[in-house]
Amino acid sequence: MKLFIVATPIGNLGDITLRAIETLKEVSFVIAEDTRHSKILLDKYDIKVPAISFHAQSSPTKVQEIIKKVKKEGTAAYVSDAGTPCVSDPGYRLITEAIKEGIEVIPIPGPSALTALVSVAGVPVDSFFFHGFLPHKKGRQTIIKSFTENKVSQIFYESVHRFPRLLDELLEFLGGERIIVVGRELTKIHEEVFRGTILEAKKYFNSQNSKGEFVVLITPVNYLKCSDKILEL
Repeated sequence: MKLFIVATPIGNLGDITLRAIETLKEVSFVIAEDTRHSKILLDKYDIKVPAISFHAQSSPTKVQEIIKKVKKEGTAAYVSDAGTPCVSDPGYRLITEAIKEGIEVIPIPGPSALTALVSVAGVPVDSFFFHGFLPHKKGRQTIIKSFTENKVSQIFYESVHRFPRLLDELLEFLGGERIIVVGRELTKIHEEVFRGTILEAKKYFNSQNSKGEFVVLITPVNYLKCSDKILEL
């Protein structure tokens, strides 16, 4: 019995690996965070296996049903909406139960918004702390305030709806001179990486260029040097 954890593109569908395509074609079924979203990828590569949904709102009963199905059919693949599964998505619940039931869990590595930004950040990332998505309300400001004295880079995801608010919060709690790296729409048509101070970021991003998905890196408190502020890949 095998459950493959398959990384899928975060934007550009050409980023899928050959091993991922091969795996998705050979398993008995696919477990997808959103089957409608995943259908685009499956159709692109002529992958005909059936897909069932599993997402943050799925009940414990649904988890058990999926585990029973994996045990019955022998193989399955889990994919998230984009990137590497179980990085800020509910897949860990599924994997935890699979391990308990003696199902072999096999990673099929590939795209990740986190590693994509880290690879081009141009700032210290020999060690960093990844937060996933920051809390919407409770604890959010506490985490941001903690960046004041952190001596390693802090990385997190942010949605289009909260990004403008984020810049205001960073400016308020960290000041305008802290260096920030922002990846927007990575691997997509409007992809860009911004490097500069928080104040410069506040001035740069506006209603026209603050749409999409964001990965944000806050440099260590003692990091002052900044390279080119904006780079369009």
